[in-house]
Amino acid sequence: MVTNDSVTYALIDGVGVITMDDGKANAISLAMQKGLNAALDQAEKDTATVVLAGRPGILSAGFDLKTLNAGGADAVAMLNGGIEIAIRLLSFPTPVVIACGGHAIAMGVFLLLSGDYRIGVKGNFRYTANEVAIGMTMPYSTIEIMRNRLTPSAINRSVMLAEVFTPDNAVETGFLDLVVDDADLMTSAMAFAQSTSGLNVAAHLASKKRVRGQVLEAIRAGLVIDSAGWQKQFVSAQV
Repeated sequence: MVTNDSVTYALIDGVGVITMDDGKANAISLAMQKGLNAALDQAEKDTATVVLAGRPGILSAGFDLKTLNAGGADAVAMLNGGIEIAIRLLSFPTPVVIACGGHAIAMGVFLLLSGDYRIGVKGNFRYTANEVAIGMTMPYSTIEIMRNRLTPSAINRSVMLAEVFTPDNAVETGFLDLVVDDADLMTSAMAFAQSTSGLNVAAHLASKKRVRGQVLEAIRAGLVIDSAGWQKQFVSAQV
């Protein structure tokens, strides 16, 4: 099943495999978001564990810069929509496995941190929230996403110093749960996804809500503040 030009969905042995591939940096554009939500809708209908993957060498390099530079309502919608997808992944009713075949930058790293189990590959790849490096103050909502998964030291280094992490230190800092050879990425992701088939779906979701309830509240509260700021920056400033 093809949801649009950037996202495909396939149900394979009970696993909903969602692949992002825009042929470039897998920008989390409005079109990519539409495809991701459609694919997640189908996975939910299939009651399938999800494997979310990018293209070779990259999960995503973040938001679409053309839309951000143009400003206006589309920029605000894109920013809000990206965080809403992270919230959806963090609260998804079935397990979510992220198969990260390369770089994860900015919104890409926030998607990475929103999976239940994250697998990366060996190599010269970067995981970084680079907002401060490019002159942006880190949003409240994304700080909460990072706070949920990263060690205290890694949170501080990510938020305030825009540190670049790699497969060599990603597990110890909380960016990943497992690092494998590139050739083994999808095999490992599918095997782990299938290993969750014995879980009780209702118990999984109820437990996920207990673990992440306060986190999700904090992300949503942060998004309210962030969205108001984005409205001023990208819409009101143009009037």
